[in-house]
Amino acid sequence: MLHTQVLRAQRQLPPSVRDALLALVQDLEARGPVRGDWPNYSKLGRTRHHCHLHKGRPTYVAVWEATPRMRMIEVTYVGTHQSAPY
Repeated sequence: MLHTQVLRAQRQLPPSVRDALLALVQDLEARGPVRGDWPNYSKLGRTRHHCHLHKGRPTYVAVWEATPRMRMIEVTYVGTHQSAPY
């Protein structure tokens, strides 16, 4: 599931980053929120995670939150590393 702000932000992303976001969302749906096979993945707390979608200048990241009880994963941020909420 994509947060409303992510839906708006994805329109302004470069095509390669948009494709990486789509691949990440599909991977999250298929395999769950812990994605150690993505570049620079890390947990940001008990339920928040992040990884890099594109390295370079600027670096693009995605942040998602997993709700274990509801078995729901929501991508809450996608954009540049400088503006990431962590």
